[in-house]
Amino acid sequence: MLVNRDGIKHFPCEKSYMREMGKISEEVVTVIQNCPLFVGLSREELFGLLEHCSCRIRSFRKDQLVAVAGDEISFMHIIVEGLVKGEMVDFAGKVIKIEDIEPPRPLAPAFLFGQQNRYPVNITAGVDVKILSIPKDEFLKLMQTSELVLRNFVNIVSSRGQFLSNKIRFLSFSTIKGKLAQYLLDLAKKAGSGPIQLSHSQAQLSELFGVARPSVGRAISELNQEGIIRTEGKQVQILDLPGLSALLK
Repeated sequence: MLVNRDGIKHFPCEKSYMREMGKISEEVVTVIQNCPLFVGLSREELFGLLEHCSCRIRSFRKDQLVAVAGDEISFMHIIVEGLVKGEMVDFAGKVIKIEDIEPPRPLAPAFLFGQQNRYPVNITAGVDVKILSIPKDEFLKLMQTSELVLRNFVNIVSSRGQFLSNKIRFLSFSTIKGKLAQYLLDLAKKAGSGPIQLSHSQAQLSELFGVARPSVGRAISELNQEGIIRTEGKQVQILDLPGLSALLK
């Protein structure tokens, strides 16, 4: 048992929950072929990249800590089965869930390299979980071997940076309606005249705005009732542009 700087206890992955990979199974390849890191690769190409890679499958039981905030990231981890939760613990000891991460997403890819390559949050198994772990040096070799993997990795990191930049901008608005107004006006500017198409689900908007999901739905309903917008599914018609712009003040 280990205890981190915040006094949180966690158990390192025991040998019974870890096995070295001689050959990557077809089941694992079927899952990770849809991972953003490997989009565009054929099964044969993916097999060829991984067959000589010293990666391994790690298994974690439900509620077991996969990683602790502040731990150095030495592997590219990809969820193969199950679900993990990104969580933060505040000064009062309250656990705040940041997001759920499902297959075949990688864990914290933007933090794999750099001077502060440490987990920003605790990672906990929401159910029994299997994770494909590729050592950082091995993953670097994969990117040197495949330009497509390198391009995908750069796109993931860049997209995450852009997302966080937008999130910081939305946090500057004190009300949810103000955040939503800025989001809709940005889309309207890109789309020109006519209805606009929402590019995010309500769950994604709640993450972007840093608020609870029901709050986003409630703000959209209120804007409809006030006659400022009209929504049909993901399509939005701005009815009162001055009224929407006034929410930014």
